[in-house]
Amino acid sequence: MKKIFNLFAIVIVFSSTLLVGCGPDGGGDDPKPQTETITKSGMISEDETWTADKIYLLANKVVVSDGATLTIEPGTIIKGQTGSGSLASALIVAQGGKINAAGTKENPIIFTSILDNIEVGQKSGTNLTENDREKWGGVIILGKAPISAEDGDNLAQIEGIPADDAFGAYGGSDPADNSGTFTYVSIRHGGALIGEGNEINGLTLGGVGTGTTIHHVEVVGTLDDGMECFGGTVNISHAIVAFQGDDGIDLDMNYSGTIDNFIVIHGGDTDEGLEIDGPEGSTYTDGLFTLKNGTIRSTDGAGSAADLKSKAQGTIENCTFSGYTNWVKVRANFDADNSCAVKSDAWKYITDATAKLILKDNQFVGASDVATAVNAYTAVEACEGSLDASAQTALDVAIAAGNNTAPASASGGANTSEFDTWSWTAINGKIN
Repeated sequence: MKKIFNLFAIVIVFSSTLLVGCGPDGGGDDPKPQTETITKSGMISEDETWTADKIYLLANKVVVSDGATLTIEPGTIIKGQTGSGSLASALIVAQGGKINAAGTKENPIIFTSILDNIEVGQKSGTNLTENDREKWGGVIILGKAPISAEDGDNLAQIEGIPADDAFGAYGGSDPADNSGTFTYVSIRHGGALIGEGNEINGLTLGGVGTGTTIHHVEVVGTLDDGMECFGGTVNISHAIVAFQGDDGIDLDMNYSGTIDNFIVIHGGDTDEGLEIDGPEGSTYTDGLFTLKNGTIRSTDGAGSAADLKSKAQGTIENCTFSGYTNWVKVRANFDADNSCAVKSDAWKYITDATAKLILKDNQFVGASDVATAVNAYTAVEACEGSLDASAQTALDVAIAAGNNTAPASASGGANTSEFDTWSWTAINGKIN
């Protein structure tokens, strides 16, 4: 996981108007309709609606505070201002705040960069590609659902926001917490750098509960992770992450929801398709994630398919992995101070008689065999000798028992038709 941002400049909410179009009101050679641009920054403390006939510009951070609801009409375009460090732009929904962003297939809600030439009524601009990253920040939603943070904490501060800023808190004891609705939303060209090795994710979910509705979401061309869940229980369906700079889907702090029908597309400089960690502390250690009906694909062999580590616990099922030379990595942990005794980690959870980590009915398309596609590793240099052939054999047995295969072509995975006509990835011919 990476820090979200390290400074937050408190600024006053303000609006400004920019009229686009050079034709006179009564006619003339250029009858192009004028578009109003509303600039937003700072705290939203009362209910507010953003309408599809205007473009909204995020200047620095915009925070939907406790008790407020931000409604975004279908078809609305939101553009993030360029800037790094404390000037990075982002939309943050704080605990107790709500977002009502209910786009539709015909009229998706689009978050993009101020540099994007997309206009009102369009679904895609023409001047930015999947390689245009780091042009603004991203979207952060924080809720009150359980998390498993360090030191046994069930409440944490999203990294980078000072501890005395209450809007940075996430986590709690309400698995059904409701942060609102986020549907048919496309997030493009984000990941602004705010420090060395520290960028904003495309979509960050911290302690978001099952009362929140999230489906048909896209993150494309972001510099850091596409979508990262810090704990929480929210269920997500029909999600696509394409051409991210780091991990496609990153699960931390014992996220225990279900992500169903998802796509991760790798290309260029990137890291993992899936990166999964389990509980970090002693609270909320029983939650299990589910990832199912997914397509995880590298377009050029870059990156690895998945890194399962740090007590990852849950189920990955009916997913297809293809295009990789580095496939699924499963971390084994050892106690260097205790004769390299095995400690709880992903390898132990997947090889135990009563497994907490299960891979079943997955396809590693083009791999020579399943054993080649799923491999154990350890980060404990002093105990590398403990990761011997028997450790890999135990992992091979567990993977084979889950009916995982290595076919020449895929027959499972995501239903890509769910992304037709509304997502940048499909519109621009990048989904296959």
